[in-house]
Amino acid sequence: MKRERSAPPTATYRLQLQPAFPFAAAERAVPHLAALGVSHLHLSPVLEAVPGSAHGYDVVDHTTVRAELGGEEGLRALARAAHAHGLGLILDIVPNHMAVPAPERLNRPLWEVLRDGPASPFAHWFDIDWAEHGGKVLLPVLAGPLGEELERFTVTDGALRYHDHVLPLRPGTEQLPLPELLDAQWYRPAWWRLARTELNYRRFFTVSELIAVRVEDPAVFADTHAAVLALLREGVLDGLRVDHPDGLADPPGYLDRLHEATGGRWTVVEKILGGDERLPAGWPVAGTTGYDALRHLDGLFTDPEGAAELAAAYRAFTGAPPDRGGDWPATVRRAAHRVVTRELAAEVERLARTAGRICDASHHLRDHAPWALRTALRETLVRLPVYRPYALPGRPAAPADAAMLDEAAQGARAAFAVPEEAAVVTFVRDAALGRLGDGPDHRDFCARFAQTASALRAKSVEDTAFYRYVPLLSANEVGGDPQRPAVGPAEFHAYCARLQRDWPATGTVLSTHDTKRSADVRARIAALSACPDRWTELMGRLHSAAPAPDPHVAWVAWQTAFGLGGEGAPEPARLEPALLKSVREAALWTTWTEPDTAYEEAVRAFVAAGPCGAPYGLLAPLARETGPWVRAHVLGAALLHLTMPGVPDLYMGTERVYRALVDPDNRRPPRFGDEDGGDDCADGGGGGAGLEPTGLSAAKLHLTRTALRLRRAHPEWFGPGSSYEPLAALGPAAGHCVAFARSGEVVTAVLRLPHRLAASGGPAGTAVPLPGGGAWRELLTGRTYEGRMPLSALSGEWPVALLTRG
Repeated sequence: MKRERSAPPTATYRLQLQPAFPFAAAERAVPHLAALGVSHLHLSPVLEAVPGSAHGYDVVDHTTVRAELGGEEGLRALARAAHAHGLGLILDIVPNHMAVPAPERLNRPLWEVLRDGPASPFAHWFDIDWAEHGGKVLLPVLAGPLGEELERFTVTDGALRYHDHVLPLRPGTEQLPLPELLDAQWYRPAWWRLARTELNYRRFFTVSELIAVRVEDPAVFADTHAAVLALLREGVLDGLRVDHPDGLADPPGYLDRLHEATGGRWTVVEKILGGDERLPAGWPVAGTTGYDALRHLDGLFTDPEGAAELAAAYRAFTGAPPDRGGDWPATVRRAAHRVVTRELAAEVERLARTAGRICDASHHLRDHAPWALRTALRETLVRLPVYRPYALPGRPAAPADAAMLDEAAQGARAAFAVPEEAAVVTFVRDAALGRLGDGPDHRDFCARFAQTASALRAKSVEDTAFYRYVPLLSANEVGGDPQRPAVGPAEFHAYCARLQRDWPATGTVLSTHDTKRSADVRARIAALSACPDRWTELMGRLHSAAPAPDPHVAWVAWQTAFGLGGEGAPEPARLEPALLKSVREAALWTTWTEPDTAYEEAVRAFVAAGPCGAPYGLLAPLARETGPWVRAHVLGAALLHLTMPGVPDLYMGTERVYRALVDPDNRRPPRFGDEDGGDDCADGGGGGAGLEPTGLSAAKLHLTRTALRLRRAHPEWFGPGSSYEPLAALGPAAGHCVAFARSGEVVTAVLRLPHRLAASGGPAGTAVPLPGGGAWRELLTGRTYEGRMPLSALSGEWPVALLTRG
């Protein structure tokens, strides 16, 4: 099979590599994946990482392919096998950060900075504020205050040791007594709790074990990308996925440099678009990784009226106050205030210090008090509706960024009782937009403001508010809008037309390693929007049968259990970690850093006795009733994903029914069958390795194979040079069908909201017009149609249709 390296992928297949699933295991899966119909394997990060890492985002060495996965030879062997089957390789790269490992010597650049301080040749790699802590790097690695941990330090073999940590010693200090030795280093070991307020290096979000890297420096870019670029040049790799570009100081500048270095290889970025936000048109990439597509696909199969009724029932059941889960905007604002004043306090303080220096250097900007600068920063940051602006000093700000900061500043001024003091907000706005100068502090503030904004958005919305406001869990996904979970056909078509026009080779996804629930779990939960009254009544009986520590966790637990499905109750080993993560992220009763052990034990006991116990059986009647609706959603979303504009990325195992919860549940090593068509990844979807799937899994696998093979055989029908034409069904039930044509050669049609179809008179009298006349063959069933396809054709076993001419 010939592989065209310059062409974009027709479809990619994501594999989560880890020691339990190394390159050799991926190589054994190549024949199956090639037969499935994808064009490229999409690999999780492969550079040397913290030993045992199950994800690879904690890189320690950019020059080496990870030994635990099989090393560079293992990667090259995988590439040879893939190429022999006509497949290419796409690699996920992590430019934003590296690990702060234990032992620290695993990260040589960091080790040398800790040993030699700002004079180290690697000092420019990291965002460290050397003006703080007496010119030392604060290392929050101690289990308790230093005085309580001193006796646990030892000096052996020329290094300072503390449990698993091995730290370098500044030359000439090896023989000093311990207290003097500690004070003589370029770092300060500190209690881990100090990171929240005292950290003086930039990190990934709030994870102090991941130190940010300054890839905006050309030398750092060259050093950290050399190995990957060599693999691209040699044909081992064909394209890239860029992790978290919003953490970088200058995302457009980085992507320009990457584009030039790769020769314009197909590259997508993990950019989370909020609301009406658009990917900047000037970015030299194929598009995003596809979370924006996920929101539109899920929304099509969510009943807007039922979702609103479910939200009202949720508020009545939980009694949640508006800002603690009862109202979405109020919940987001309170969560943002919590994160910006607690978890990101050190980042805000760094911004305030830089802002103070800018003010002190200008007579026109002086006399803003430190408290006012902090207040203005916090109140502006919490009002940003998207991840970040992309302003740079010395350049005009994009109109969208300027309008967003103007609106945020207008709201932030209300935090000041004295109007004259509120003028500090104007300073923060203008500094964030790069309007006040192009000096080092101006550039630092502009970049740091945007980087802090992105961390705040992720931690306050995805990692807090999504766990507090939970009427319909299927809507609480990366890039989603829980307040408006439903998407109508017109909105979906407008989105697809925009993709085809602006980003025809963008990525699209339904499930990823970062989704909180896989697509098939979300489909089962979304079905509850079709029967809010039934769910409300059932929740009352479930709560009586198995009282929960609080009604909020009861609502989350039972929706999660319903989403997992299965003949028997979920395994506690899967459901309990997901529920504990949920309550800790919500931070209503317990948190990761201030755990309430009694509450968490009560949650564990409830999970075992309720969703994982006998009361789970009460869900069975509703599961049977919603089964046909779930089938329409699962197959409909899958077919739309595989035929809409963009490059579909399939997460491992999702070619059949795949039910997984938040990590680590969704990162379990896959199990592939020995033959094409075998069951692919053991999970809640049924079956073991080498067994033929049945039921919905068999249908989904057939659909996936058929659509992927069609894409691979006719890339011109789906790729950048193709066309997208919405097809409006005609008749009284037209709103229950979404259909479109690709390049006049392929028609996709799916049934949506089938629960309302029967109530409104059924499909009679409604049909999808087929373009151009002549015969059309439906590939999943073999049926043929001429001129039109009746909607009744989607009312049986196959609520979807994929047609080609003839």
